[in-house]
Amino acid sequence: MYVDQIRDYCLSLPNVEESMPFGPNHLVFKTFNKIFLLVGLDETPIRFNVKCDPDAALILREQFPDFVFPGWHMNKKHWNTIYVNGHLPDSLLIEFIFNSYSLVRPKKYM
Repeated sequence: MYVDQIRDYCLSLPNVEESMPFGPNHLVFKTFNKIFLLVGLDETPIRFNVKCDPDAALILREQFPDFVFPGWHMNKKHWNTIYVNGHLPDSLLIEFIFNSYSLVRPKKYM
């Protein structure tokens, strides 16, 4: 999965906006003014931060110790950093993104 694919997927979700509040090298995706994904534009391998249920975050880190880490520069209880280097299937990356989006959007829009 490439940054443009991550971007396209995020923007395909309802009520999503993108911005660059942390400078030109980081895209931020929000829904209803709440961040659900941050991705670096100049990082190799690509990595992105997603919000995660605290219990699920720990399980994912144990299940994928080489690709899922506590959220870089984020609350480590609620955020994971995902390394995108071809070892995790795109379907799983999409699941991580959608779960993050679902955690921050208002429940009445589910």
